[in-house]
Amino acid sequence: MYRAPLQDLQFALNEVIGTAVLSGCDSFADYSADLSESVLTEAARFGEQVLDPLFASADREGAQWSPTGVRTPAGFKEAYSQLIAGGWTQLRAAPEFGGQGLPSVLVTAVEEIWAAANLAFRLCPMLTQSATEAIAHCGTETQKRTYLTPMVKGDWTGTMNLTEPQAGSDLARVRTRATAEQDHFRIFGEKIYITYGEHDLSANIVHLVLGRIDGAPEGVRGISLFIVPKYLVNPDGTLGERNDLQCVSIEHKLGIRGSPTCSMVFGQRDGAIGFLLGEANRGLEYMFIMMNAARLCVGLEGYAVADRAYQRALDWARTRIQGKPPGPGTGAPLPIAHHPDVRRMLLTMRSQIEAMRYLTLYTAAQLDIGSAHDDPAIRAAAKARGELLIPIVKGWCTETGFELASLGIQIHGGMGFIEETGAAQSLRDARIGTIYEGTTGIQAADLLGRKLARDRGAAFAALCADIRAELAGPAEPSARAIQAAASDALVQLTRAVEDALTATAADARAGAAISVPLLRMAGLTFGGWLQARAAARAARGLARPEAPADFLQGKLQSARFYGEHLLPQVRGLAMIVASGGASVVEADPALL
Repeated sequence: MYRAPLQDLQFALNEVIGTAVLSGCDSFADYSADLSESVLTEAARFGEQVLDPLFASADREGAQWSPTGVRTPAGFKEAYSQLIAGGWTQLRAAPEFGGQGLPSVLVTAVEEIWAAANLAFRLCPMLTQSATEAIAHCGTETQKRTYLTPMVKGDWTGTMNLTEPQAGSDLARVRTRATAEQDHFRIFGEKIYITYGEHDLSANIVHLVLGRIDGAPEGVRGISLFIVPKYLVNPDGTLGERNDLQCVSIEHKLGIRGSPTCSMVFGQRDGAIGFLLGEANRGLEYMFIMMNAARLCVGLEGYAVADRAYQRALDWARTRIQGKPPGPGTGAPLPIAHHPDVRRMLLTMRSQIEAMRYLTLYTAAQLDIGSAHDDPAIRAAAKARGELLIPIVKGWCTETGFELASLGIQIHGGMGFIEETGAAQSLRDARIGTIYEGTTGIQAADLLGRKLARDRGAAFAALCADIRAELAGPAEPSARAIQAAASDALVQLTRAVEDALTATAADARAGAAISVPLLRMAGLTFGGWLQARAAARAARGLARPEAPADFLQGKLQSARFYGEHLLPQVRGLAMIVASGGASVVEADPALL
C-alpha cells in the first residue's frame, strides 16, 4: 500500500527549495507552507484512497479495445469523475481559463503523489496539461475560448500526436499531410504510441497533431501543428459530429497497462478536420512547449515510481527474517534490514529518490520564476536555468528510477520476481520513462547540443557559480562531508563540460558518444549539491527543541551515504567524458 511522503515533500518544499523562492512573483504571492500543506494533504488522500486501490487491478485488467472505442480499467471512470469534482485538473492552469494558477513547484509535488499511486491513470491529465499549455501559448483567442476551459475543467482531455510508424523520434520524416480547405485543413495520416488517444473518461479528446501542409518544405522546417478534436465543436461550445479519426488498435505493453497507448488513423474518409495552431511550419517549435512540460512530468515519474518501490522494499526488509547478520549481537535471526548489504541498497534507493525530488522541484521553481518574476533579467536567467535542467531531470531521474525499481526487487530476493508481491509492477511501469517524450540519448543530445552549446555554457556557468558560492560557505559539522564531496563533484563536472564542448566542436560524433555519461554526471552532481543543502537544513533544524529528531537524523544519514557512495561515481564518469568518445566513434558496427 502506497503512503504519500508528506513529511519529505514538505521538507523539500519548505527547507530545501524554500517558500521564499517565489518572492517577486506577484501571481504566486499566496504561496506558503500552509498552502502547500493543505494541498498536499488532500492530494495524498486522493492518491491513497482513490488511485492506489486501482494500481494492481488496472495492471491486471489493462485497457480494452473494440471497434467502437477503448474501455479503461474498472474504477478509472469513477476516479476521473472524482478528479474533476475535486478541481484537481485546474491546479496549474491560468485563472482566466478556470484554473487555480498554482505554481509549478507545488503542482509537481502533487503529481509525484499521483504518479506513485497510479502512474497509468495519471498519464491522462498529464497529457491534457501539456496540450492546454500549447494552446494557451500559441492558439488564437477563438481557439483558447473554444478548447481551454473544458480541458482545464477536465470535461475534455488532450493528447500529443507526434510519432509515426516510419519516423519514430525522427520528426523530419513525418508524413501526415494537411490540405487547406476554407478556414480549416483536412488531415490524413497515421500516428502511433498515442497515450490516451481514445478512452471513455471524457466527452471529447483534443488531439494536437504534427503534419505537413501541402507544398511545405521538407524536413522539420515544414512541420505544422494542428488541433484535431474527436468531436467537432459547435459555435455555442456544444459537441457536434464525430471527426474523421479512429483508434485502430492499442498496444500490448510491458507496463502501465491501464493506460491505453493507441494507434490513430486520421482521414479514412474525407479527411479529419483540423485547425492550424499558431503559424504554419512552426510546429516543431510549438511541440517543444508541450515536450518541455511533459519532460519535467516524466522526470518526476522516475523517482515517484522508485519511491513506491522503496516503500515496498523497506516494508519487506523490516519484516522478512532471513539469516543472521554479521557483527556483535545475540546471534538470533533478525529482519534483513539489519544485513549491511540490504541496508546499502535501501540507502541507495532513499538517498537518490531524495536527490531527484530536490532537483526536480528546484527546476520547477526556476520555471515558475522564469514565467512570473517581476524583474525581466531574473525572469530570463531563471527560464534559461530551468530549460538547462529539464533534460537532466528527464534523463537522470528516469534512468535512476528504473535502476532503483530493479534494486527494490533485489531486496525482496526471489519473492520480488513473483508478480504477487507487487515489486515487479514498479519495474515494468518505470521502464517506459527512459523512452517516451524523448529517450535518454535524445535528452543528452539536447543538453549538450542545444542547452550547453547555444550559449557556450553561460547558463551552466551561472548555475555552477551559485552552487560554488553556496558550498563554499560555512557548514554545520554533520554536513561538512557531503558539502566537500559535492564541491569536488562540481569541479569534475565543470571540467567535463569543457571537455565535452571541445570534443563536440572537433567532432560532433565524439560529443554524442559521451553525452549520456555527461548527463548522468550532471544529475549526480546537482543532486549532491541539494543533498548538501538538505543536510545543512536538517542539522540546523535539530537545534530546535520541537524538531522531529528522527526524521532530520534520517536526512543527515541519507546525505552522508550519498556523498560517500554516489558522488564518487562522478570521477569515473569524468574519465569517460574526457577520453571515452574515440572508442565509440572508431568502433566498427560490423563487429558489434
